[in-house]
Amino acid sequence: MSAGRHLAGAHGAQPARVAPGAPAAQVTPERGDRLEAAASVLALLADRTRLALMERLGRGEADVTTLTEACGAARPSVSQHLAKLRLAGLVTTRKDGRRVVYALGHGHLRRLVDEALNVADHQLGSLPPHD
Repeated sequence: MSAGRHLAGAHGAQPARVAPGAPAAQVTPERGDRLEAAASVLALLADRTRLALMERLGRGEADVTTLTEACGAARPSVSQHLAKLRLAGLVTTRKDGRRVVYALGHGHLRRLVDEALNVADHQLGSLPPHD
């Protein structure tokens, strides 16, 4: 991936900048729930096979056979990972004849995976940090 593939923040929102020495934001119950949900998504993506599946699905719908080839894991393992992702609402399914076709739940997930891979590109390629 190149630096040109880096994407702007979701919904065009800019991250809040906190002045040095400013008090930290309080964790309200709503913010706590949001942080917990985000941590759950990141925990699911912290597996190499699931990350590979999500990266492939970011390029379009695919069935289990295609996903198995794309991530290089055994078919039973891929099916188990897809079940976890589906239960968490990160992927959706539809029937196409006898095949089950998987897709990402929404575009935020594609961008999240792309950004994680961009960070990896920076680490592996010794690229300078940027906004």
